[in-house]
Amino acid sequence: MKAEIFLPDDYRPAEDEPFMNERQLEYFRRKLLAWKHELLEQSAETLEGLAESARNVPDIADRASEETDRALELRTRDRQRKLVTKIDAALRRIDSGEYGYCEMTGEPISLKRLDARPIATMTLEAQERHERRERVHRDD
Repeated sequence: MKAEIFLPDDYRPAEDEPFMNERQLEYFRRKLLAWKHELLEQSAETLEGLAESARNVPDIADRASEETDRALELRTRDRQRKLVTKIDAALRRIDSGEYGYCEMTGEPISLKRLDARPIATMTLEAQERHERRERVHRDD
């Protein structure tokens, strides 16, 4: 078992410290775990809400509205499920020492990008190239 790393409450990764040092990795690990916990709590609330709203509404307009709300809630839940999968992948990259480096170029991903999007797997430039290629090769 690894010793817990002390991290002040106001710690933010800085460009002037070694890239992906223990403190930075712990900062992103905690950020990812908190995000995952929040998503899982929302998921449980969604399931409770869907169970409570599974009633037979006699008015057809009310029933249609409720079905639309339920479909939207399920779509949101599916996005969250996919996000949890990406968070788990980021946590595995932290454990393997690959976190913070672009999967296309191997270059460090900027700390600002990782702070804004901790599941990022590419530098901004590589992501833009990837998206341009997708647009060109997309079937319309």
